[in-house]
Amino acid sequence: MSHDQGSYGSDMERAKTLREVAEDIRGESSESKLVAAILYRISDLYDPDEETSPRDIYVNMREIIRTKET
Repeated sequence: MSHDQGSYGSDMERAKTLREVAEDIRGESSESKLVAAILYRISDLYDPDEETSPRDIYVNMREIIRTKET
């Protein structure tokens, strides 16, 4: 499957930074956990071992938010 990388090439330093921020903000509230999850998923754009696209992340996070709302 081909993913449009756009300006999201491999950048492990950026992925690491996003994951560290996600860990820092993850707290007990569902909102902080959700934001942390979003940041972690975004970090996958820069991880050469992950195959994802902005659209994949959007769809995934949209479904998580929809599920939480019901």
